[in-house]
Amino acid sequence: MSRTDIEAVEEINTAFYEAMEQGDFDALSALWLEDEISCVHPGWPVLSGRGEVLRSYALIMSHTEYIQFFLTDTKVAVLGDTALVTCTENILSGGPAEDSGELGPLVGQLVVATNVFRRTSEGWRLWSHHGSPVLTDSEDEDEGDTD
Repeated sequence: MSRTDIEAVEEINTAFYEAMEQGDFDALSALWLEDEISCVHPGWPVLSGRGEVLRSYALIMSHTEYIQFFLTDTKVAVLGDTALVTCTENILSGGPAEDSGELGPLVGQLVVATNVFRRTSEGWRLWSHHGSPVLTDSEDEDEGDTD
């Protein structure tokens, strides 16, 4: 495992989130493998195959006016031609306001993510993305309230 592999994987992982932030569907599509891929968005079922996965991103992008990712706890492991990235996505997002058409209220969300990459002749490509919501302390307390 060379330092350059880790840097290359960090770079494509960052490009994945930047494409989402910029709403650049073509750039996002180019980051994924051409063959069997999978994706789990928080609260969604498993999506399999390039068409299904990319349609989900098109849908998300078309319904999200603003999104920004602050990645924390990022860890990269490379074994041969496979790389694993785990991180916490600190997401700030918003859609259009109901009446005015301006940006509506921003919402924060914590998601833990696992991104799996495979080395190809064109460089590292995304094979699988899995995001799972993180319950905050206030949500845990609310669920335990019996008042």
